[in-house]
Amino acid sequence: MRPQEPPRRRVPGPASRARATARPASRPATRRPAAQRKPHTIRLGSPRPRLRLVSVGLTLVMVAFVVRLLQVQAVDASAFSAEASKNRYTSVKLAAERGEITDRKGVALATSVDAYDITADPKMFTPQDSKAPDAPEQAAALLAPILGKDAKELTARLKTKNTRYVVLAHRQTPQVWNQIKDLKKVFADKAEADKRNNGPGANVLAGVFKEDSSMRVYPGGDLAAGILGYVNAEGKGAGGLESSLDKKLSGKDGEVTYAQSGGRRVPTAGSSEKPAVPGEDIELTIDRDIQWAAQSAITEQVQKSEADRGYVIVQDTRTGEVLAMANAPGFDPNDLTRARSTAMGNAALQDVYEPGSTAKVMSMAAVLEEKKATPETHVEVPNRLHRGDRLFKDDVDHPTWYLTLNGVLAKSSNIGTILATGQLGATQSEANKVLYSYLDKFGIGRPTGLNYPGESRGILAKPEEWSTSQQYTIPFGQGLSLNAMQAASVYSTIANGGVRITPTLVRGTKGPDGRFTPAPAPERTPVISPETAKTLAEMLESVVDDQEGTGTKAKIPGYRVGGKTGTSNRVDPATGRYKGYTASFAGFAPADNPRITVYCAIQNPTKGSYFGGQICGPIYKKVMEFALKTLQVAPTGTAPAGLPVAFDPGPQPAPQPSPQPGR
Repeated sequence: MRPQEPPRRRVPGPASRARATARPASRPATRRPAAQRKPHTIRLGSPRPRLRLVSVGLTLVMVAFVVRLLQVQAVDASAFSAEASKNRYTSVKLAAERGEITDRKGVALATSVDAYDITADPKMFTPQDSKAPDAPEQAAALLAPILGKDAKELTARLKTKNTRYVVLAHRQTPQVWNQIKDLKKVFADKAEADKRNNGPGANVLAGVFKEDSSMRVYPGGDLAAGILGYVNAEGKGAGGLESSLDKKLSGKDGEVTYAQSGGRRVPTAGSSEKPAVPGEDIELTIDRDIQWAAQSAITEQVQKSEADRGYVIVQDTRTGEVLAMANAPGFDPNDLTRARSTAMGNAALQDVYEPGSTAKVMSMAAVLEEKKATPETHVEVPNRLHRGDRLFKDDVDHPTWYLTLNGVLAKSSNIGTILATGQLGATQSEANKVLYSYLDKFGIGRPTGLNYPGESRGILAKPEEWSTSQQYTIPFGQGLSLNAMQAASVYSTIANGGVRITPTLVRGTKGPDGRFTPAPAPERTPVISPETAKTLAEMLESVVDDQEGTGTKAKIPGYRVGGKTGTSNRVDPATGRYKGYTASFAGFAPADNPRITVYCAIQNPTKGSYFGGQICGPIYKKVMEFALKTLQVAPTGTAPAGLPVAFDPGPQPAPQPSPQPGR
């Protein structure tokens, strides 16, 4: 027999362990010693699912960022850029410098000085931007006394919606801006200190700015104000040459665009600028010194006569240039708050009135040019003349005057003028047409050519429309109307050898490049022959030089002077009826070689004399003397022609006694 082997110890495998597990619990488990047991191993799950999940999430986030980036930088780039610029960039107007207006010698009559427009950004006054719930009200209360504006008005502007630009005040002086700038600094420093203390840092003046502008200044005050006009609160011409030449004077505004933050410019953010183009300088024909003399003389006489107004015009007879155009009363364009509305225009061009006897020179021109009479032609002038439905008289009662045609003009006889112009046609109707043709050629009822705003062309009806009385009153200056410039131009035409030169006020312009461009040459229109003009000049000398003349107060020692007085019934603009008088004087010198025309008229003198020779003759003399000296016109070296004023009628038959009744 084999010896019995000890039983083998079996190491259970997986299947055995499974079966062992399934064994009944009653069988005792065999436990190994602790030293023989193997350590337990913990197995981790696979990380790949988690990594995939994170990767997908990050990818989605990146895709979202990329899509948004493409939208911002590509699809909606222009929209976002515009919105950013709207909020960050601001555009400011660069005001063009207004051109100067000077006299013929370059002396400034109207110029511009530095000033500022005070502006604001309404968005910066909202509670969100200003950090103050009542920023508009606070700012308005601070600015109102400095700007001289109403606080409620300023508040309303600061609350304007849908805009980032409002103007609070135009053309303020540097002193005004300095006050505002000091206040802005105080509030800015206070806001910074408040922020350091964790406060809101409210600043109610951060949105107030300035824009460079200019202020119109008239160095001569009221000198030539009627010609120059004025500018309005927006800096635009609103009267006179400032208005009619505004386009040339104002130039073209520019613009600068820059980034700003908190109401302050960001210097490193760049800017774009369109420079302003300055306006042109305007050189007038006016001589400042002669203008001063004319304005002083007419102002003094208007005050002395307690008249409504008056005007003086000085014109160069050879060129048509207006050397002076003065009005009284006038106004100071530097301070329109004190100006009377009735004085703010140019009455010398805008008033129309019946000229009276100064118009007789046109009637005489027609008679001489048509060869119906000569200066020596005899005219028997009765004390009264019945024509049509009226009885005409001269300014004084007189016995029958035995005058020459020259004497009719020298003594300013209405009746003599009616008799002379009646010779212009076989019938009165024909005579009217001939006279009208000359009045029309002299420029009555036509624009002067100055193109001045508000100028009146006067009134001259067609001859077929003349009433029964007009056909006899028009020859001596009643029944037609003109302005002072037209009246002066009549005498300049005679002085210039019968050729009418369109009056001019502008000599030329000077552009930003400094180049001077002369004004176009004025139009020249023949009206009467040189021979007739010379004869009229000699006849006009009798008005001043002859003791029988009505203009002896206009004599100037050393110079031959030709002129004519005028005293006419005046139509009251308020009632349309005759009330008061228009006194006038017109003439030129030297009469033998004319250089200067002076015309003066005074409306409704109420104190002292109202005759043109008495109150306008001295003005003519004063202004003419000054102009002759200023222009260095040599004294006359010849004697006046000395045309006869009257004629000797010879022995007159004794008046016959009236028959006795019943004989």
